[in-house]
Amino acid sequence: MKKLMMTAASAALLVMSGAASADQALAQKNACLSCHGVDKKIVGPAFKEVAKKYAGDASAHDMLVAKVKTGGKGAWGPVPMPPNPSVKPEDAGKIIDWVLSLK
Repeated sequence: MKKLMMTAASAALLVMSGAASADQALAQKNACLSCHGVDKKIVGPAFKEVAKKYAGDASAHDMLVAKVKTGGKGAWGPVPMPPNPSVKPEDAGKIIDWVLSLK
């Protein structure tokens, strides 16, 4: 029984990491990682810093999806984030889910 539970837990972790990898690949495909590092600032803030800043904020997901589409300025300094109108809303949602899951 213990082996079965360990196998199930391992399978669940693999599925979750696969989903996270797919969402990270979406971020790469949409050039998000050109300006944002996962754990280091490039032009924009590190995604882990974004996750930390918005942890526990129920409105953050929708606000960040909108920011991906329309751009923004001032939240992280003087360099504006350009709009990304070609990113599909469902892809933006998956990318933001991944970003907010980073710890």
